[in-house]
Amino acid sequence: MPSTSIDSQIHGCLFSTDEMREIFSDLSLAQAWVDTEAALAQAQGELGIIPKDKADYIVSHTDASQLDIPAIGEAYKSSITIVPLVKAYQKYLLPSDAGEYLHWGATSQDIVDTGLILLQKKAYAVILRDMKICQQHCLNLAKKWRNQAMCGRTHVIHAVPITLGYKIAVWADELGRDIERLEEIAGRVFVGQLSGAVGTLASLKDTGKALEMQKRMMEILHLGVPTISWHVARDSQAEFSSTLAICAGTLARIAHEVLTLQRSETMELEEPFFMGKIGSSTMPHKRNPQVVEGIIAVCRNVRSIAPSIVEAMFCENERDWGCLLSEWEGIPRQCHLLGQALEKTKYVLKDLIVYPKHMEQNLKKLHGLIMSECVMMHLAPRMGRLTAHEVVYEDSMKAYEEETYLGAVLKSDPRVTEVFSEAEIDHMMDPHTYIGYAPEFVDRVLAKYGA
Repeated sequence: MPSTSIDSQIHGCLFSTDEMREIFSDLSLAQAWVDTEAALAQAQGELGIIPKDKADYIVSHTDASQLDIPAIGEAYKSSITIVPLVKAYQKYLLPSDAGEYLHWGATSQDIVDTGLILLQKKAYAVILRDMKICQQHCLNLAKKWRNQAMCGRTHVIHAVPITLGYKIAVWADELGRDIERLEEIAGRVFVGQLSGAVGTLASLKDTGKALEMQKRMMEILHLGVPTISWHVARDSQAEFSSTLAICAGTLARIAHEVLTLQRSETMELEEPFFMGKIGSSTMPHKRNPQVVEGIIAVCRNVRSIAPSIVEAMFCENERDWGCLLSEWEGIPRQCHLLGQALEKTKYVLKDLIVYPKHMEQNLKKLHGLIMSECVMMHLAPRMGRLTAHEVVYEDSMKAYEEETYLGAVLKSDPRVTEVFSEAEIDHMMDPHTYIGYAPEFVDRVLAKYGA
């Protein structure tokens, strides 16, 4: 019976996806271990380290569903080595004695580490795929809304105008850097493990073919060959976890931006809505940003796991199971949570609701104060930058306190009317004339990613 949020039949959709659950299922884990043992046997059989016919028999029997997985779990109550798997695999191979050649010269952590890497590689492919889909949605939105003026905000207060396309292009570029990070770590993270008891491969030294065998095994598994054992060098796992945390930070920021712009007082963006989507059990009118709230929550948990994986780098001597258990539990959970966040983010970005009319209304909400910098920069060449700031500051505070139109205050200020006509003041007060290079920056992002 499911007992965690990830496997829950009720809440599971909020914390993972069916795709991620399949990747990290018990069967998938057992299959990754079996595949690792079989690759080891195949490499050894090809090189004559174990009998070729025994290796071939092992390789022809790699269906982990034939193993007694509950029995393996029961055995783990008294052993966290790979022995329970090896014994179950040996039974699967009966009546052949090929099982006697399983795990030849390897140590438990070789199989456990490599198995987890195989699962991480599958999860990574899903994460990378969905990050690229999210970025493409952002690029499409940035292009569509390239010129749509809206309030730029700093410290949650109206600042100067931007465009919606510009805002979303910033998201797209950040996602692009996350994608680059993911692609860059692959060569360091997806490296297999085969180095024996303390990492020296002493158990296979007499064969004279240990290093060749190690290389061949990793070729079969499509993993990198370790330069030296990483039994206690967990930096690649820490990098993987930290990179997922950074990706989660980006997704959460995008989700929070949608949330804050969906406020009733703002209502410039809204997460997708459909008839039948209920926001409240008591207030029928509610269209709550529940999807983006969920993204923010699970991304917080993704980020919270990373410190524990970095802490697990502190391993002792040549083997330390206490460090590994943090990875076994934490990294799969990170992938589950990030997978769910990506699934929801794809949905939000694909069908994001935009309210251009509200953006235009909000540009006028502060009665023209959003154009104070524009006025100041026009005045500066006439009277100096600091003096211009002081003049516009005084007029702005008057307009703010009296809740009146800044343009009217400027037109009543002789310091301003001495140098500008009313028509020029009206032009300076138009927010659509002061979006800077926002559209051009959108074009630069689109060009960077070939959109």
